[in-house]
Amino acid sequence: MAARRAIKAVLVDLSGTLHIEDSAIPGAQEALKRLRSAPLAIRFVTNTTKESKKTLLERLKKLQFEISEDEIFTSLTAARNLVEQKSVRPMLLVHDSALPDFEGIASDSPNAVLIGLAPEHFNYQTMNKAFRLVLDGAPIIAIHKARYYNRKDGLALGPGPFVTALEYATDTKATVVGKPEKTFFLEALRSTGYSPEEAVMIGDDSRDDIGGAQKTGMLGILVRTGKYREGDEQKIEPAPHLTCASFPEAVDHILKDLL
Repeated sequence: MAARRAIKAVLVDLSGTLHIEDSAIPGAQEALKRLRSAPLAIRFVTNTTKESKKTLLERLKKLQFEISEDEIFTSLTAARNLVEQKSVRPMLLVHDSALPDFEGIASDSPNAVLIGLAPEHFNYQTMNKAFRLVLDGAPIIAIHKARYYNRKDGLALGPGPFVTALEYATDTKATVVGKPEKTFFLEALRSTGYSPEEAVMIGDDSRDDIGGAQKTGMLGILVRTGKYREGDEQKIEPAPHLTCASFPEAVDHILKDLL
């Protein structure tokens, strides 16, 4: 276990950690209230590409989570920032419900491919169009490369396999903007004013949540909910600072041992 630190900021994953689709993880709302009672800066970080930040916030409020919009940092936000920095016109391979986060972004005559989780677009014709754009020099911007995620009906393919297919076919590498990229965690922490060494990440994905956070300098607490599978602790090096049954147990550990 990592050495004791005085934690000042907590980053919390959403899907799989606080909720799965429209169902909250048992006890998560009350645990969040306990966490807020401590002198901690809290931010919520998510790789979700299925819905806009506004839609996501509405979902969380319906589940009775007390979260404000300025506390949420999404990979869609990071992707839009990069598109604007590069001044490109992306082919938007994202779920229709995520399109509001790209309002005002020109996408006519695309010269880039931006790819997230978009099951309705992952067909041969659309992927072949993206393939041809990349062959002609268009960069690939991947919102993230998660292998899979958890739904109510079980595990499902994430965008990672489709991003990898484009990389393989075109012999190029995508620019990834979401977790586990170091820049994502640093940007999420920036508004708190604290360094990675003063922060802890709670999430259900050993590689993207915990591995990425720990490589940035944070502590990582893995929870056995959402997409967690037995043995995930051994998939990253160093291993998680701690593995807990759920978000409420992770909060108990922070309040007891890390303040």
